[in-house]
Amino acid sequence: MKNEPFVIERTYNAPVATVWKAISNNDDMQHWYFKLAEFKPEVGFEFRFSGGSKEKTYEHICKVTEVIPGKKLSYSWRYEGYEGNSCVTWELFEEGDQTRLKLTHEGLETFPQNNPDFAVASFAAGWTHITGVSLKGYVEK
Repeated sequence: MKNEPFVIERTYNAPVATVWKAISNNDDMQHWYFKLAEFKPEVGFEFRFSGGSKEKTYEHICKVTEVIPGKKLSYSWRYEGYEGNSCVTWELFEEGDQTRLKLTHEGLETFPQNNPDFAVASFAAGWTHITGVSLKGYVEK
């Protein structure tokens, strides 16, 4: 198993400020991301949410680890009751009147490898939909 992070890039027809607000403001996140009780883009802020497949839901436990307003947001990402810990990083790059997003999810190999929900392909499918459909639809509306 190669310990390579999952990386996906998308370019949106929206300014950086719009995309930053979408990924860091809980009122905006409710429209396209997971339903979080609370979220603050502050280092040390912990948040939890449920997500998964139709068959099984997992309690996600996350903690903000880095914030560079308008540029970068990182948080740890693990599952209650399972070994492993990963990190999700959202990076924004201004490209004229567009924004390029680079999402990196590191540490996937630390999750139980015998569970297909924790397979790289499962994360790839999830992040591809989130970045390519949900977030895109929200910031470009």
